[in-house]
Amino acid sequence: MPKFMIKASYNTDGAKGLMKEGGTARRAAVQKLVESVGGKVEAFYFAYGEADAYIITDMPDAATGIAISLTVNASGAVRLSTIPLITPEELDAASKKTVNYRAPGA
Repeated sequence: MPKFMIKASYNTDGAKGLMKEGGTARRAAVQKLVESVGGKVEAFYFAYGEADAYIITDMPDAATGIAISLTVNASGAVRLSTIPLITPEELDAASKKTVNYRAPGA
């Protein structure tokens, strides 16, 4: 299954909800969401700085990751950035592909 890193940033209402429910309840809610679409949460961490939480997931496909991102972002309480994670083997395969490209102005 493809892996994705989800960066979550809570707005004011989302942060208030997090403070009310607690971190373990939010992690459980995220696990339930991801599992409901056939995925799995590998890791879940809260942070401070650029993002409030980082979640590593396995998803059945890219469309599933996009669907979660759209649904959660539409709530307005949190802003997700969903980043596909690439294995070293996938990078090796990509580096062997021929791509015809001309740089601008070249």
